Amino acid sequence: MKTLFHTVGLIGLPRKIEALQTDKIIYEWLVEKGIRVLVEESLAEHITFPVHEFATLDEIGRQAELAIVIGGDGNMLRAARSFAPYNIKVIGINRGNLGFLTDISHENATEQLESVFQGEYEDDSRFLLEVSILDRGEVISSGFAVNEIVVTPSTVAHIIDYDVYINQCNAFSQRADGLIIATPTGSTAYSLSAGGPILAPQLDALIITPMFPHSLSARPLVIKSDDNITLKFPTTALNLNVACDSQIILTAKPDQEVVIRRSNYEFNLIHSKDYDYFNNLSTKLGWSKKMY
Repeated sequence: MKTLFHTVGLIGLPRKIEALQTDKIIYEWLVEKGIRVLVEESLAEHITFPVHEFATLDEIGRQAELAIVIGGDGNMLRAARSFAPYNIKVIGINRGNLGFLTDISHENATEQLESVFQGEYEDDSRFLLEVSILDRGEVISSGFAVNEIVVTPSTVAHIIDYDVYINQCNAFSQRADGLIIATPTGSTAYSLSAGGPILAPQLDALIITPMFPHSLSARPLVIKSDDNITLKFPTTALNLNVACDSQIILTAKPDQEVVIRRSNYEFNLIHSKDYDYFNNLSTKLGWSKKMY
């Protein structure tokens, strides 16, 4: 049968052993269709069924046309950062909790994927953030994030002072537990928990959300996605943690600068044709329910 995808990657580390049943079902379904399947090598120690080829995420990104992520949004975020430099489409089957990015139900996954393989899908590319730690103008470390960059003190329950510069202009200063810089994709994640707004994923915008600010007037700020953000810490004594999607942690000293900008990379998320962002939002968050 004719299909758009001839080499497919199977991604996702399971938190629950029963999730591996979905890996088995999808793997066998793909093999029966004559598709070459590259299974993430980290799954090798978990899988009990026969697999022809294991591969790294980079190898999958270079060789496959489609990656199927089985799990929760954490697995999708990890895959998205790895696949962003490559021309590979990514779709998710939810075996986690909320599943904003892994939105296909595992109960009817093959039926929805069948349509996707015939070209019936929606493109939904998402941009990434890039963060750099600068020491006297020199980049000493960097990372990428799909959801957010979070800056906090290295010691829990301590307050830091920071100055926020947008395009080299001093925008505001704040004393708080930290700061969240989120993409529209990440507006339903950590930023939402800290009181930030929900942004539709197609918006070219960023959210700056203070975390537990020591002020009654602090509010989240929405800016253009191509604005550059520089954070300085002139009166802070503690070292800082700079977290990318809560999965990669960089360390910054208070005399260093943290620079955040929109990355040139995007990841090519796709959905089945019946995907509805606002219905998904309402279902996951229990939002906007009728009271009558």
